Amino acid sequence: MEMDSSNTRETSNGGTLLIMTCRWVMSLPYKAWDKAIDVAKEAKKIGKEDPRRIIHSVKLGLALTLVSVFYYFNPLYEGFEVNAIWAVLTVVVVFEFSVGATLGKGLNRMVATLVAGTLAIGTHRIATHSGHTGEPILVAIFVFIVAATVTFTRFFPALKARYDYGLTIFILTFSLVSVSGYRDSQVLKMAHMRVTTIIIGSCTSIIVSILICPVWIGEDLHKLVLGNIEKLGDFLEGFGSEYFEVSEDEPSNNDKSFLQNYKSVLTSKSKEETMINLAKWEPSHGGFRFCHPWKQYLKIGSLTRECAYKIEALNNSLHSKIQTSTGIQKKFAESCIKLSVESGKALKELSSATKKMKRSNSVAHHLSNSKAAAETVKLLLRNNSWEVAHLIDVVSVGAVALLLLEVLESIEKLVEAIDELASMAHFKTIDPNVSPEQPHLLHRGTVQPM
Repeated sequence: MEMDSSNTRETSNGGTLLIMTCRWVMSLPYKAWDKAIDVAKEAKKIGKEDPRRIIHSVKLGLALTLVSVFYYFNPLYEGFEVNAIWAVLTVVVVFEFSVGATLGKGLNRMVATLVAGTLAIGTHRIATHSGHTGEPILVAIFVFIVAATVTFTRFFPALKARYDYGLTIFILTFSLVSVSGYRDSQVLKMAHMRVTTIIIGSCTSIIVSILICPVWIGEDLHKLVLGNIEKLGDFLEGFGSEYFEVSEDEPSNNDKSFLQNYKSVLTSKSKEETMINLAKWEPSHGGFRFCHPWKQYLKIGSLTRECAYKIEALNNSLHSKIQTSTGIQKKFAESCIKLSVESGKALKELSSATKKMKRSNSVAHHLSNSKAAAETVKLLLRNNSWEVAHLIDVVSVGAVALLLLEVLESIEKLVEAIDELASMAHFKTIDPNVSPEQPHLLHRGTVQPM
């Protein structure tokens, strides 16, 4: 009886396992379909975020197809033989999203390959005169010296920023040609074929990148830096009413995203530096000339982040647990709100005009209003009639007022930096009704620190 019951249990367990396996196998098509739908949704989302990504994919496929001709057709293949594959590999490595990145990599790869190949052939000729025994020793010494020297130069910040990829290709090409030349007597032909195919692949990538829907990294940098300034302006426009709890325009206060958007400015340094290095490779396009003052964007970005850090302190004051009396707040509210709003308008007007590569003299009007409000704030802070009982309240509101004054100082520095950019890039003025004889208006009445 016990054996019969155990057999029954084993049969039951086996049947259950079989049923579960069948269910799992039957569910596979549904899971695969759900997964495919998720992937399609993700692809659609990525394409909508930036349609240029789809165009870039098509451009890369076109460039690869063009250079593959050297491998497909016998007349072309017989001229390059197996080395034709280097053209294909070059396109895969060199072709980047933007014109600046593609130009930088392409030129780095072509020049580095040409120079390294020439140098490797020269060292090979020298090594061959040392006899069969001394040749490998000399080749090894040359490879060691060149590799060590070029690797050390990669630590120089100026070289690493623009030529790091080229220096890497230089080491690779020199080593391959030098070492291969020891076994292959036709080293000159091999180097010539490799240089030619790499030039073909690089030129194909550059031509396709420029001629077909080009993506200019310089334009993206311009929009990024000025978009950051606009985010700071949005925060300042809404900060005053938020801190002093003034709800003059209730619909605009429903969306509080403007209080957090500025945070992306704090971490934009590395991205801006990378984009500036790539933008320097690009030719003249649109309003950006060949010698466009890209370095000035470093200064503007630095001043923007300096202002953003002060705005971070203002944002923290919104969540402060110190309660301030309504009477003290009312005395500071009008002037602080005006100072914050006008400063925000100045930044937004500055960003809007500079995006169009033009000057806007109306920025001076908003700065003038900000400075007038700043003088009122200073008078309140210098007032000696505050009671001791209200000292904590005055300190709390006064800290916010002082931060707003510091923000105004940063804005003035930012306006001066963009004015320098406008002068170097020859921006036009979009406010003809304002007298051009007053260019010093932007720099008049600088707010002095307390």
